[in-house]
Amino acid sequence: MGYNISDANSYLVITGGGITDVKIVKKAWIWPWQKHSRISISPFDFEITLQAMTIEKLQFCLPAVFTIGPADNTESLCRYAKILTGKAANKTREVTATGRNHVQDIVKGIIEGETRVIVSSMTMEEIFKEREVFKTAVIKNVQKELDQFGLRIYPWQRVLHFLSRKAHDGASNQAKVDVANAMMMGNIGEAEKRGRTRQEISKIDAATAVLETQRKSEKAQADAQLTTTQIQLDNGINLAKIEANRKAESRDAELQRDVEKQRAQTELEARRATDLVHAQIEKESAQQRADAKFYATNKNADGLLYQQKQDAEASYLATVKKTDALVYQQRQEAEASLFRATKEAEAAFIAKQKEAAGIAEMAKAYGQMASAFGGPQGLLQHMMLQTNTYEKLAKANAQAINGLQPKITIWNTGENAGGSGDSTAPFRNILQSLPPLLSTINDQTGIAPPSWLAKMAGQQDHLDLVKVNGEKMAK
Repeated sequence: MGYNISDANSYLVITGGGITDVKIVKKAWIWPWQKHSRISISPFDFEITLQAMTIEKLQFCLPAVFTIGPADNTESLCRYAKILTGKAANKTREVTATGRNHVQDIVKGIIEGETRVIVSSMTMEEIFKEREVFKTAVIKNVQKELDQFGLRIYPWQRVLHFLSRKAHDGASNQAKVDVANAMMMGNIGEAEKRGRTRQEISKIDAATAVLETQRKSEKAQADAQLTTTQIQLDNGINLAKIEANRKAESRDAELQRDVEKQRAQTELEARRATDLVHAQIEKESAQQRADAKFYATNKNADGLLYQQKQDAEASYLATVKKTDALVYQQRQEAEASLFRATKEAEAAFIAKQKEAAGIAEMAKAYGQMASAFGGPQGLLQHMMLQTNTYEKLAKANAQAINGLQPKITIWNTGENAGGSGDSTAPFRNILQSLPPLLSTINDQTGIAPPSWLAKMAGQQDHLDLVKVNGEKMAK
């Protein structure tokens, strides 16, 4: 929705709710249930080169420039907006405000058709002499067709200028072409006559040589053919004699072979008859024995098959019954297990509910006790007294330090440890501090000093000890 204003050279085309057909305005409110587009009324030029033919059957090119645009009135603009704006019919893209290419295609077709009709009814001389008549006729016919599209032709001035210029340039160019064509024909004619003279002489010489060669070739072919025919006749006579002799010998051999064949055939038939009788008897005997054996075997197989079939059916029935019983038993066991698991789950669920209810009641009681003892701290102290927690803690602490035997050594090396005013006091203090220090290190870490320095308890007694201020020291 919005207020839209068109440019000076365009109009708004509105369709939709509240509008019967289309509405052409310069400015308007566009509502959500309406659509609008913009059409330009600016004229546009396009050049065409028309191929036309006069009544004299003279074909010529007619170049022209046309200025065409929508007519500036409501009725024409409605026609233009409904028919020519947007894309061509075979386009699927969104409609735009102007369809110049589409309009130019239609206008070009109209102008070409109407101009050809007018030109075909006029001579070339009439087109040049009666220019105003030709121009008026073209504009009238084209404008009549453009009215249905809401278009109009603007003043048409340049087409006759092009026609005049084309006629002048055409005549000048045609004269040049005619002169060049005449010169070309003269040169070609002269060269053609000289060439034909030489060609005819060469043809006559070549034809003479060819005829001589053909005559020689025909004579040689005739001689060769005569010799070949003579040889063929001689060979034919010799071959006929040899063939006659061979045929006589072959016929005699064939007759002799036929006689021997008939004799052998007769003897063969006699032997075959004798052998055939014996073979027929043997065949019938063997067939009777085979039939008897086949019958016995067939009956035995039928009996065995029937027995196996009965056994298989009995085994199948027993297996089916056993399987049904097993399935029934498993089904009963599964149902019993399901029922038992269901009851156990229900019992566990009820026990958990009771336990939860007991815990809830206990929590309520603890809450009341905490209120009575002045808060959670008082309740905690009461419960620790009830469960003897303090006694258990004291006992656990006593057990934790039970069995510990710490070794503690105390010595004094200060200024008042010995006599005052003694010049050897510093050395004496150092010597007095060494034994307890070494003893403490040995007790705590198990490290003993070297034997040359001091002797610890458990070491071999090989050092003499002296007393210094009442203490035993190594010499």
